[in-house]
Amino acid sequence: MPFCLFYARSAGVLLLMSLLLGCAASPRLNDSTLNNLPPGDLLKEVPFYAQRDYQCGPASLAMVLNAAGVNVEMENLIPQVFIPGRKGSVQSEMLATVRRHGMIPFPIEGSLDALLTQLASGQPVVVLQNLALPVWPMWHYAVAIGYDLPTRTLTLHSGEISNHEMSLSRFDATWARSERWGFTIMSPGSVPEAIRPFRAIEAISTFESVQGVQAALPSWKALVNTHPDSAMGHFALGNAHYAVGEIKKSRQALEQAVLLDESLGVAWLNLGLIERQLNNDVEARRALSRAAALTGPWQTKAQETLNTL
Repeated sequence: MPFCLFYARSAGVLLLMSLLLGCAASPRLNDSTLNNLPPGDLLKEVPFYAQRDYQCGPASLAMVLNAAGVNVEMENLIPQVFIPGRKGSVQSEMLATVRRHGMIPFPIEGSLDALLTQLASGQPVVVLQNLALPVWPMWHYAVAIGYDLPTRTLTLHSGEISNHEMSLSRFDATWARSERWGFTIMSPGSVPEAIRPFRAIEAISTFESVQGVQAALPSWKALVNTHPDSAMGHFALGNAHYAVGEIKKSRQALEQAVLLDESLGVAWLNLGLIERQLNNDVEARRALSRAAALTGPWQTKAQETLNTL
């Protein structure tokens, strides 16, 4: 899978890239993007760290982490993400390093519309490009920091160049080769508005496994505020409340989860267990009966608990 490599310095390679990218078709943006986003934006507060010796991964992380208020030097990030034998940084280590610094990496949807939406909301985005050919990849991380719709350009901190302007078509041609992989980072308690609930749940869950439930709880709250119709979001919030000893808040969140999705058997089970813990036998029996009636791995536990009431 992709690793951070380097800018091509060979004249022949640069010429080949220019010919290939020059033929890229202009990508189409959704009408909602054109109508709802400002015509342009530039995140001037994002610092620039020049890449050195294949180290575009650590450089990109240093930019977005410092922009988010995490004071960290690029040199300290190099041993965390850079793999000398591969001359680059793998995506999983990029994301893991963000979590180790107490921030949450949220993958963006793989489209220019999603990328521009994040930039318009004030969030820089780390992107992975292939600057050569699919059969001869030259992987490179950069940080998207701005765009201009009238000129159809994207601005990046990339390699040894700050505020590098590239046409959307040329950028998208290189970005598409990584399946348009990119992520933004946010502190616990914030969730990107444009992210789908299931992607946010996965990102927060992984952060929770590293930093613990207490650290992730503000993000679960932010998730249901951003996506109030997400049954799984309320279910996850209920579990987090329970893990930190907030039983009644857990019950409230689980009640909302089953209200939004009556087929969510695991939420019925957990709700029933909480009602039993609170000595509410009538409510416990109702919730456990709903769980036992729905096919899934929760059935056995629900039926066993019912038999004890």
